[in-house]
Parts: sequence; structure tokens; C-alpha cells
Amino acid sequence: MDSAASSPAPSPLQRIDQTLFDTVAAAAAGSPRRRLNYNFHAPSDRVQRFLNVLQPGTYVRPHRHLRERPGEGFECFLVLQGAVGLLLLDGRGLVFQRERISAAGPVRGIELAEGVIHTLVALSADAVLMEIKQGPYQPAADKDFLAGFPPEGTEAAARQEAEWRALFVEQAEACGT
Repeated sequence: MDSAASSPAPSPLQRIDQTLFDTVAAAAAGSPRRRLNYNFHAPSDRVQRFLNVLQPGTYVRPHRHLRERPGEGFECFLVLQGAVGLLLLDGRGLVFQRERISAAGPVRGIELAEGVIHTLVALSADAVLMEIKQGPYQPAADKDFLAGFPPEGTEAAARQEAEWRALFVEQAEACGT
């Protein structure tokens, strides 16, 4: 899981508004990882609910989610601001599907089945995703990383992210947008 911004003390409601987006986006822009989570859940909660704010240049190492009980490794993404690219990869690391998810549509969200290897790229500044997945959060078991991809913070990771982001520029040009 990405570093998380501090969540407020529990209250009867938590607003998901532009002020929250702007606050977390500013922190994400200043983060070496170029992304930041804002958690609505406690680590022990059975359902993880959080904002994931991504800036262009963030590198999300390809991974999949597996859980002890089948079906609990799903992940749901809903873009609330901006746009992101979702890439699905096979076991060799080859991209076999790409999806542009945008607050402006036409695709605004995706639920990804358990065991699907994926990565995300920010296609706009201050992209805000709402993510939902099965808890509780167990850092050692949350992600199964695909071998052969560089670790975060390396020059190779930056090159890989730029290559993936370029796939969406090519896709937009091919569609005439």
C-alpha cells in the first residue's frame, strides 16, 4: 500500500470534497513516490476504502492481489478527478489490455478480478481514485509483485512508467482525440 496521509479521527461522516482532493494532491506532488493514499479505513477493517492520488511520473510496480479465500482479491477503482490508465499484463509482463479511466468518462471505474496483474499510470495531474478492496490490510501479503520489473525509485522504473504512459498517448492519437 502506498504511504497514507493521516486520516481524521472517526466521526459520523467524512466529506469527500475538493478541499480533501487538493490537500492530498499537494502532498502527493511533494512526495518522492508522486502518489499518496488517504485512508477511510483502519488497517483491521474488513473493507479497505481509500483515495489514491496519483501524479504523472508515479511508478506502480506490476502486481496482483491474492487472498486466502477465493474472490477476496478483487480491487475496485473509481476515478473522481482527472484520468488514469490501467494496464493489464500477462505473466511474462506483456501488456494485453489498456483502459483509460476518467472522471469525465466514458469509463469512470473498473472492478478488477482477483489475480489479475496490473499497474496504473497517472494521465493527468492530481488524479484521484477511490479504491475499495477486501481487508484487513496485511502489508506482507497485500501485493504479489511480478518479477522482472524494477523497484520504485530507480531510473529504470522512471523509464518504464514513461513507456507505459506513452501507450495512452498513442491510443488517444489513434482514436483522433
